[in-house]
Amino acid sequence: MGELKKLVEEGKIKYIGLSEPSVDTLRRAHAVHPITAVQMEYSLWAREIEEDIIPLCRELGIGIVSYSPLGRGFFGGKAVAESLPAESLLAIHPRFIGENLEKNKLIYSRVSNQAAKLACTPPQLALAWLLHQGDDIIPIPGTTKVKNLVNNIGSLAVKLTEDNLKEICDAVPIDEVGGNREFSVLSKYEYRFANTPRK
Repeated sequence: MGELKKLVEEGKIKYIGLSEPSVDTLRRAHAVHPITAVQMEYSLWAREIEEDIIPLCRELGIGIVSYSPLGRGFFGGKAVAESLPAESLLAIHPRFIGENLEKNKLIYSRVSNQAAKLACTPPQLALAWLLHQGDDIIPIPGTTKVKNLVNNIGSLAVKLTEDNLKEICDAVPIDEVGGNREFSVLSKYEYRFANTPRK
């Protein structure tokens, strides 16, 4: 952070952001130089950061860039409405295999039903839900297809009430999501366990 602060002072960079920092790391980094944004996984089925990172970011005035806002493509229909390519890493991801996938298909069905009630698509509903979590949260869905880009942009027109938001959360109970958010080999590096060392 000290070196990044020097780059800001030299005019070589304008802002500093972090990806997947722990609460402790974020506090310590922000004390050295204000952090503009953090990039965290946040979606209907990955809501852990609501407990610690989001409150801290709001306390410190830090924006949140939400990656994998469609649950690594799950709420766009990956592995439900279409099969995964054999070479895709998702084909071995804990949430996309075996019994976990079968459990998660039930969640997708509930989200799809909610979307139908609101006259939108499941990915539009998932993105609209995120967009309603606060002006400080910016989802960054990725796609290689123009039709998906157009569909994602359509989420901006989906207006949700407090009742809608509750129904959507109820459709995706976190304790019913099958499988871990991350590959088991990477789980020890998740933000809650990955503090940067002190000097």
